[in-house]
Amino acid sequence: MDQAIKQIVIVGGGTAGWLTAAIIAAEHLVDEGQLAPNPLISILLIESPQVPTIGVGEGTWPSMRLTLQKIGISETEFIRCCDASFKQGSQFVDWQQTPSNGSASFYLHPFTLPVGVPDFNICPYWLGHRDSVSFADAVSQQAELSAAGFAPKFITTPEYSFVNNYGYHLDAGKFSQLLQRHCIEKLGVRHVADHVVSVESASDGDIAAIVTAENGRISADLFIDCSGQQSLLLGQHLQVPFLPQHQVLFNDRALAVQVPYAEAESAIAANTIATAQASGWIWDIGLPTRRGVGHCYSSAHCSDDVALSRLYEYVARTAGGKVADLLSPKKLMIKPGYHAKCLERNCMAIGMAAGFIEPLEASALALVEWSAKQIATQLPRTRQGLDLVASRINQSYLQHWQQIISFLKLHYVLSQRDDDVYWQDHRDTVPDMLKDQLSLWHEQVPSNADFRFQDQLFPAASYQYVLYGMQFNTAAYPQLKPSLKRKAHELFQQNAQRVAKLRTGLPTVRDLLIKINLYGLPPI
Repeated sequence: MDQAIKQIVIVGGGTAGWLTAAIIAAEHLVDEGQLAPNPLISILLIESPQVPTIGVGEGTWPSMRLTLQKIGISETEFIRCCDASFKQGSQFVDWQQTPSNGSASFYLHPFTLPVGVPDFNICPYWLGHRDSVSFADAVSQQAELSAAGFAPKFITTPEYSFVNNYGYHLDAGKFSQLLQRHCIEKLGVRHVADHVVSVESASDGDIAAIVTAENGRISADLFIDCSGQQSLLLGQHLQVPFLPQHQVLFNDRALAVQVPYAEAESAIAANTIATAQASGWIWDIGLPTRRGVGHCYSSAHCSDDVALSRLYEYVARTAGGKVADLLSPKKLMIKPGYHAKCLERNCMAIGMAAGFIEPLEASALALVEWSAKQIATQLPRTRQGLDLVASRINQSYLQHWQQIISFLKLHYVLSQRDDDVYWQDHRDTVPDMLKDQLSLWHEQVPSNADFRFQDQLFPAASYQYVLYGMQFNTAAYPQLKPSLKRKAHELFQQNAQRVAKLRTGLPTVRDLLIKINLYGLPPI
C-alpha cells in the first residue's frame, strides 16, 4: 500500500479521455509551459481503433475557458480548430405549457449571475415587478443580448476574458483531435492505439494490468476508465454497482443530425435552444458551419418512428423541408444513471464510464472537467493515500449527481404541458428533496443556504432563472427595507443601461467568429 503512484494509464480516448489526460498532464508534467525535466509520473492513453466515439456535438459550461487556459491551448486555436462558437446559456422553448395556435413561449438560463451576486440577492426585489419584466431580463444583461444574437465579447477582448460570461458550442470529434495533438506534442502524454481484450487483477483486488490485442500486457499504478457506457474497468471488472435513474428522468433515446445553414451568412444562435416536445425535447446547437440538432425522448412514452417524425418536423420548420429530407439521423441509446462510486481501489471512472444522464443543461463535459481536476489536484504520492482521497472524491461525486438529477427534474416538474402523459408522469415522480425545496420556494426565493453542501454545480441563481422563467409563484415579501429597495432599483436601472449601451457596440456571434478567423483574439 505504500507503493508510489508513478504510472497512470487512461483507457479510452474521445473528449473524456483526452481532456482528462490534458488536465492531469498540465498539473504534473508541465512547469511554466515547458515539460518538467524529471516528472514523478507518466501518462499513457490507450485508445481502441475499433470503438467509435459518439461525437454528435457538445455544449460546455464557462468552466471550459479556465480548463483550456490551464492546459495551454490558445482560445484562437481552439475556435479555429474545433468549429467552435460561443454558448451564453440555455434557451427553453415551450416548456411552460403546450403551445396553441402557433404561439411559443421561452425563457433563458444565462451564464451570467444576477446583478448584485454574491453580496446582494436581488430576487426578492424583482417579485413586485414580475408582471412587467422577466427575471432574466431584469437582473442580467446577457438575457436580452444573447437572445438577439450578440456575441459575449469584442474582437479586442483578450482570450478567455468576457463582457458576458460564456462557454462553447463545439464539434466533439474535432475537439478530441485537437486535445490529442496537444497532449502528445506539448504535454508529454504517450498514446497507444490498441484494443483492450482483458483486465488482470492483483492479489489484493486492485487492477494489475490490462491486456491489449497488439501490445500485450500493460501495467500501471492508477487506471483511469474513460471507456464510455461500457465502463470496462469500473463497472465490468470491479463490479461497482450502477444506480439507474430512469424512474426519475425518463429519456433514454436520442436521434441526432447535422443540419446545414440555409445561407453561409446565417445567424448563429448564442444559446443552446431546447424545445419541448410531447414526450421529450429537441436540442439545437449552432456551430459556425452547421447546426447540431437532436431529439431526446423516452422510449416508454414515444416510439422511434414518432420521435423521428417530430425531429423532421422541427428541422423542416427551422431549416426547410428539402433539408430535412436529406438527413440521416444517428440513433443514440442513453442509460440514465451513474455508478455508486467513481473511484474504487486503483481505478477512477470519468465521463460516461462513471455515469450519464440526458444532455439537458449540458452537464456531461462539466463533470469530466470536475472529475479530472479532482484526481489531478489530489493525486496522492502512494497507493495508500489513494484510499483516503477516494472517500472525499466519491462523496462529492454522489452529491453532484444528486444535484444534477434534481435540477434537471425541476424543468419537467414545473411544466404545465398536457399534450402527453409523459409530462404528468414527471409531475407525479418528484424526489422528496426537490418536493421540500419547492414548498420552501413558494414562501421565499432560492438562496445558497437551501443546499446541503457548498461545492454546488448549480448555484441558487440557476434555480431562480428556471423557476421564474417557468412562472413559478413565490409569495411577495411583505416588508423590504427601503434602503435595500433603493439599491435594487439602482441595480435594475444599471442593468438596463448596460444592455442599451452594449446593443450598439457588440458584434453578432457570426461577425465575431469571422474576425477571430481573420485576426485572432489578443493573447493574454
